[in-house]
Amino acid sequence: MHMNQRDANILCLRDTLEHLTTNQQRLEWLEDPDSIRLITENMIRDLVRCQRLCESMRRRCSLERVA
Repeated sequence: MHMNQRDANILCLRDTLEHLTTNQQRLEWLEDPDSIRLITENMIRDLVRCQRLCESMRRRCSLERVA
């Protein structure tokens, strides 16, 4: 089955948001500063990935309206 770009982006966005949720739950019980730093750095990367995916979908939507 062929997945279009929008569906692939939504799937990736969902997976990234799930990863963020998992890391947020880990932060609730972590106390080690090194672990907290690692988890929060991962969360920042995930947030940047989410932002890029959303911007990509917004651009594609805008381009489709023009066409």
